[in-house]
Parts: sequence; C-alpha cells; structure tokens
Amino acid sequence: MNARLSPWRLGATLYMPAVRNDIAEAILRDKITGLRSLVICLEDAVSDAELPQALHNLQQLLQQLNAAQCAEGNAAWPLVFIRPRHLAMAEWLIENLDLTAIDGLVLPKFTLSTLPNWWQIIAETHLHLMPTLETEEVFDVVAMRELAQALQQHPCRSRILALRIGGNDLMNTLSLRRPRHLTLYDTPMGYTIKMLVAVFASRDFVLSAPVCELIDDQMMLENELRLDIAHGLVGKTAIHPSQIAAIQSQLMVSAADHADALRILNSSQAVFKSQGAMCEPATHRRWAEAILARAQEYGIAAENSSGNATLLRNLFT
Repeated sequence: MNARLSPWRLGATLYMPAVRNDIAEAILRDKITGLRSLVICLEDAVSDAELPQALHNLQQLLQQLNAAQCAEGNAAWPLVFIRPRHLAMAEWLIENLDLTAIDGLVLPKFTLSTLPNWWQIIAETHLHLMPTLETEEVFDVVAMRELAQALQQHPCRSRILALRIGGNDLMNTLSLRRPRHLTLYDTPMGYTIKMLVAVFASRDFVLSAPVCELIDDQMMLENELRLDIAHGLVGKTAIHPSQIAAIQSQLMVSAADHADALRILNSSQAVFKSQGAMCEPATHRRWAEAILARAQEYGIAAENSSGNATLLRNLFT
C-alpha cells in the first residue's frame, strides 16, 4: 500500500451526496479547509428520485478528475472514495465509468456472505476497500470473528484500508437513535465498538469511528472523539465541514504521549518509569508505533498555561 493510502491519512472522512455540484471544487481547489478524505455517496444520502442526477453528476466529476490527474497528479488531493448503493451498482460503475482517479469504494452492508461477490467485481481493479460493518451480524461476536479470520486469509486483505463502523445503521437495527445528551459509547454501540476493536484490531485491521450526527454540539463531538481515540479508532466519519477541524485536532498527539513513544521505541531497558507511569517496550511497542504514525500526520499538541491543547508543530505540513 503506497503512502497516499495510509489509513492515518483519513482524518475526518466527509460524506458528500453525489447530487452535489461542488465536489470537484472540494477535491481540486481546496474548497473545504483541512479535508483529507471524502466519500461520494450514492446510497443513504441520495433518494431514489435523485439517483439519475447523482449518476450524471458522478460521470461529469470523473471526467474532471481524470483530466486533472493526468495533468498534475493527485498527490495534493484528499483521498476519494465512492459509496455505491449495492453490489449491482458497484459492478455497473466499474464496467461503465473510468474510475482511474478514485482511490476506492466504501462497501455498504458488508458481511462474510457478500465478500465473494464484492471481490469478484473488484479484484481486477486498482480500487482499495473500506467495508462498512452495519448489519445485525455485527452484534454477534462469533460472526465477527469468522469474518475477521476470513479476511485475514483472503486476497482482498492488502486492499482493505480500513473497516468502517456504521453507527447509525447499527442503532437502527435496534430501533434506537443516539440520545442528544450521550455519546455513542453510552449506548449499546459502546459494547459493539469494544468488541469490534477486540476482534479486528487484534488481527491488525484498522477501524474508523462512526459519525456524530450532533452537528452543533462540539462538546459532545470532542467527548466522543476522546473515546474513539482511547479505543484505537483511526479517523471518524464527518457529515458537515464544521466537524473536520475538531476531529483532526483531536487526532493530534500530546507531547507527553509522543515523548513516551520515542522512549519506548528507543530504550534498551525492559521496563522504566516515564511521567509517572510504567513503560514496557515489549508490551507498549505497537501503541508507540501508532502514536508516531499519528504524530507524522497530525502533529503534536502541548498543554498551554490554561490547560488547552495548542499546536506545537505539524509534521505533515
């Protein structure tokens, strides 16, 4: 996987309905500040009546992107994914459109039973995959273990950038909606996220965090982001540009964690004390590697005199 397609580059992954006419500006002309990755959505964000217009817009967008990529490359672009409605639509897109400028597909309603069908239509393409875990099977730890084991051995493994947790769809299967005063971790999704991390992250899969649909509640978003990061999730779905800065500022690494990570990876000691805590390279190495990967993308934050995180340096720019 090339450096452009590192999961650490996802950051706030903004969903944009394919009916929008300004997607090219977001990709080619930095219309949305800080945008690192986006998903052109042909599924839930597009009604049946809007679908013809959405596909027309997508065709025009692809022509613009392919021309721009040929002329100047895509190194400065955000990562670009398409979320098809279903398998049949994905097959149509691949067969009828030039997806050269697209990094990959977000696979909706992904399950073990649909894996062979998805791979059949994607195997011969360059596209990377972000399967979405959002069906009732996701609540079954045995089903998730079987899926993780199958993906480990499957040829698609090297194409999977991240597994996305579909929070709203999963809550819908329980006939629930997130209460406005609670994070997802205070709902049945708390158990679900912990279980998915235990099953998939232990097998070296990356998981990205569900959307926080409380667009105007920055405090709730920040509280949820702290929990996302504590659970090892990489990046978070965004549904509004106003969420991007908050998500990506939380992905910055504290100066304390950065210092610990460097010592863990460079120490010859089996165990040592740092900043009041035990550090044990044998058991903390993978954490330290993840911390440095995050710092490379999002920079390091330090505590100022009032206790607020401020930018110390941004290693990516």
